[in-house]
Amino acid sequence: MIEIHLASASPRRHEILAALGVRFTAAGVDIDETPYDDESAADMVVRLAIAKAAAARTGLQSSVPVIGADTVVVVDERVLGKPDSQDEGLEMLARLSGREHLVLTGVALDYKGEVKSATSATEVRFREISPDEAAAYWQIGEPQDKAGAYAVQGLGGIFVERISGSYSGVVGLPVFETATLLVNAGLDVLPLSNSHA
Repeated sequence: MIEIHLASASPRRHEILAALGVRFTAAGVDIDETPYDDESAADMVVRLAIAKAAAARTGLQSSVPVIGADTVVVVDERVLGKPDSQDEGLEMLARLSGREHLVLTGVALDYKGEVKSATSATEVRFREISPDEAAAYWQIGEPQDKAGAYAVQGLGGIFVERISGSYSGVVGLPVFETATLLVNAGLDVLPLSNSHA
């Protein structure tokens, strides 16, 4: 099985890729994540996923598949990235409280000189979150490096009333889209045995 390189330091993305049984190396990359003027959130996550894969490609052979991913939360047509401060994090949680929002994750595969990408879009509905709950949640530290100031796979899951779409996409690496990119590139995710034929 070919070893993949994941352009991310995220433990959540590592866990998802490991759960697929894929051998991989991983390292974070430092890129400018500033949105372009008039750029849609869907375009932005794909552009950043491709940029992360490209940044990780440096020093690796073209035969090494490289995966990059980027996730944002969108509400009221506003992109919520990672909060820069407690005030911003609490404002994000207040904005998401009792409402539905969209989580977009772009994933890109850079392999043998070709770059392919896909996008996962998931609707998430939050229950009402009281200001005291939001403050207590912030204090545990979990929201501080998460898009939209919450982690669906952590304690932030207590706020999630409903998910329509990809749970793994909300976590940060959509399994369906990632596996489809790998399979379409000729990289077997599910090893099929011909021994019974």
